[in-house]
Amino acid sequence: MPDQSFLDWPFFEPRHRELALALNGWCGAHLPVDHGDVDTACRGLVAMLGAGGWLKHSGAAADERLDVRTLCLIRETLARHDGLADFAFAMQGLGMGAVSLFGTPGQQAWLERTRAGTAIAAFALTEPGSGSDVAATATSAKRVAGGWQIDGEKTWISNGGIADVYVLFARTGEAPGARGLSAFLMPAATPGLEIVERLEVVAPHPLATLRMNGMVLPEDALIGTPGEGFKLAMSVLDVFRSTVGAAALGLARRALDEALARVKSRRIQGQALAELQMVQGHLADMALKIDAAALLVYRAAWTKDTGAARITREAAMAKLYATEAAQEVIDMSVQLHGGDGVRHGSTVEALYREIRALRIYEGASDVQRVVIARSVLA
Repeated sequence: MPDQSFLDWPFFEPRHRELALALNGWCGAHLPVDHGDVDTACRGLVAMLGAGGWLKHSGAAADERLDVRTLCLIRETLARHDGLADFAFAMQGLGMGAVSLFGTPGQQAWLERTRAGTAIAAFALTEPGSGSDVAATATSAKRVAGGWQIDGEKTWISNGGIADVYVLFARTGEAPGARGLSAFLMPAATPGLEIVERLEVVAPHPLATLRMNGMVLPEDALIGTPGEGFKLAMSVLDVFRSTVGAAALGLARRALDEALARVKSRRIQGQALAELQMVQGHLADMALKIDAAALLVYRAAWTKDTGAARITREAAMAKLYATEAAQEVIDMSVQLHGGDGVRHGSTVEALYREIRALRIYEGASDVQRVVIARSVLA
């Protein structure tokens, strides 16, 4: 049984503890799944998570509010059992985040489907020439008869190629830079949307490059008002950045569990590895990094849930520290496994591949450092 003593911390209410324990039991019965065909696996995971009732937490209708502690607990638990299951859950939330926070009742009809697991969502922000620099977005949206004409390209889009609906960010030109962006709801069946390329990465996830060529969206596809796209995107990331830290935390906890099992069973010179002081020192460092990461993640989530309008600094700290610490914890778990740690298909080898992207997406580590530094300087 993994360590769940952190559930007794004052960040949580009884409902959070009940959810975490129930989800852990569900994961034990349903995860991991076969990742051989990643598209099929993701579609199946979304359907399973919807049927299990877990996706109802990925978004909030007009009369509800997102509970960030719940999002974090779900991502941490899923990641500990199956990194692809965490991905499937997270993208339903991130993909529909703008609709959940700012969408009209008509747009939220899609949210009902993504929360039920009957539609797959995606968040289309990154471009070939603008990753961390959202203000450099070049995809354009121009008013035409009946709506908006969209032209441009998006890349590294999670769920690209399998999503049923995308939230797309494009330049509408109300002002220079970030102030001239808007957000749109884009069904995958819209004529003019092309999947240019499927992208393969070290930990297989469905990713793609999209091209919009003269694509026309109706007037009611606009989320919020023109020129609010950057604010919408940052509000969504403000919520979901903490959950990236939570996913990293789940991967790190699994790595520590695997390391503990290894050093207790593996013997060297007549004694268990766990009896060596140097090994004990490594285990102590791993446990310390995990608890420190958990404190930062759940501080950020609690701060948002208790009424903070923005948690930019707290979320940046949580995302930065948790992902960097998880990389170190997983690397040490691989080291403690010796040759078995780099054997393709082993648990810790999969964790090693899974963690790397978390230090890049939703704001790379150095971007988080800039965010934190600007907060301190202010």
